[in-house]
Amino acid sequence: MMEITGSPDLLAYRLVARELTPDATVIEVRGRRIGDGFFGLIAGPCTVETREQTLETARAVAAAGATVLRGGAFKPRTSPYAFQGLGSKGLEILAEAREETGLPIVTELLDPRDVQEVAAVADVIQIGARNMHNFNLLAEVGRVPRPVLLKRAPSATVEELLMAAEYVAKEGNERVILCERGIKTFERSTRYTLDLSAVPVLKRETHLPVIVDPSHAAGRSDLVLPLARAAVAAGADGVMVEVHPRPEDALCDGPQQIRVGEFGRFADEIRTVVALMGKTVG
Repeated sequence: MMEITGSPDLLAYRLVARELTPDATVIEVRGRRIGDGFFGLIAGPCTVETREQTLETARAVAAAGATVLRGGAFKPRTSPYAFQGLGSKGLEILAEAREETGLPIVTELLDPRDVQEVAAVADVIQIGARNMHNFNLLAEVGRVPRPVLLKRAPSATVEELLMAAEYVAKEGNERVILCERGIKTFERSTRYTLDLSAVPVLKRETHLPVIVDPSHAAGRSDLVLPLARAAVAAGADGVMVEVHPRPEDALCDGPQQIRVGEFGRFADEIRTVVALMGKTVG
């Protein structure tokens, strides 16, 4: 039996700790790679609203060089009366978008009862910020042969995020991508406060890829590009941004979504910074 050394805190997340696994993990999905020099450009609508809206967005982000398509079929909402997503129909639309564009799909899982249905479509399963502490759900996706994109909860510490990742890895699935998406502070000029310091801290503490979601942190589309640039410069292995054909009509989080026609310029600017950091998109 291997003897575990190091700080007592390390014992809480030994499988994801860089101290015990010094080489950076690279996660490959349908030929796209993320981690250790490979940068993921993940883009798509917050929510799958219609077939037309999703396919239009998928075509645009694919043409601009995105490496993964994001889109929510199941949506957790603060109000029980808000749009909750299309569910199974949304998964069908995402599968069609992948078939047409070739982009891998990342979509959110909310309920352990939906694991097999979501895993049948998703190339990457997202565990959203609201479910970072849902340990039964984390263990469930740890038993599924799909990479997991794990978002930091708005009031969670970096250590708590790493321990949440450990719940997944402990079940045998060590293909986890960590996502910083902003934390709650007293500041109200943005939706959340993007904790960019978490990126180099996580890169030091874990061998897992680390990405940033500037869309949810900002809550405003005009701030997404500068925050994304900063994330790349801080050492992130990818960014995940929201894109919509008509953000003013979006059923969820319209103000933070980049307009389809503007995503090409966004992608070009991010690629420039990625190259300066010595990394390659996808």
